[in-house]
Amino acid sequence: MAARLAAIFFTMILVDNYVLVKFLGICPFLGVSKKLNSAFGMSCAVIFVMTLATAVTWPIQNFLLTPVDAEGNLKWDLGYLQTIVFILVIAVLVQLVEIIMKKYMPPLHKALGVYLPLITTNCAVLGVTVLNIDNGYNFVESIFCALGAGFGFMLAMVIFSGVRKRLEEAQPPKCFEGLPITLVAASATALSFGGFGGLIENIFGAI
Repeated sequence: MAARLAAIFFTMILVDNYVLVKFLGICPFLGVSKKLNSAFGMSCAVIFVMTLATAVTWPIQNFLLTPVDAEGNLKWDLGYLQTIVFILVIAVLVQLVEIIMKKYMPPLHKALGVYLPLITTNCAVLGVTVLNIDNGYNFVESIFCALGAGFGFMLAMVIFSGVRKRLEEAQPPKCFEGLPITLVAASATALSFGGFGGLIENIFGAI
């Protein structure tokens, strides 16, 4: 069990990174990665929202939307409400994070600006809650998956923050200045994660 949880956790960080492999959450990835402090603060907020959203949405899905009896038969099916319910839960959690940051960390709150409330529509947060259900993970596995996805988001943000700092010192061709060279650098960063493909399976075995 411990090996499976470790495999899920590290797979979400290195192999199935939501930003660099699944290409979810690109908006904050490009918008908040200019400064390390902002990238780190945003990542901490995303980890908190991802984990708490998973802890709330998993029981909602399994006990309210699509509950099963002791024999495994579906009692009723409200699965079509999944997206709406999950987005509402995430929106409430983001508001909670924003209130806490505004009160206790006003500089970080100001630095994140509009990107903090945009966590509500961050497809990476919604994606991890939905994919946990689709993958058939139990509650503990879902929490580890959400934590891994959150730390994977942080790893991508921190690495790309360093890359963008180097880009500021570079002198690319004029046609590549600005967004084009940023996208090229993001692509190269994503390609670098391709080398982790067989690492988790070799260490922990197939999950």
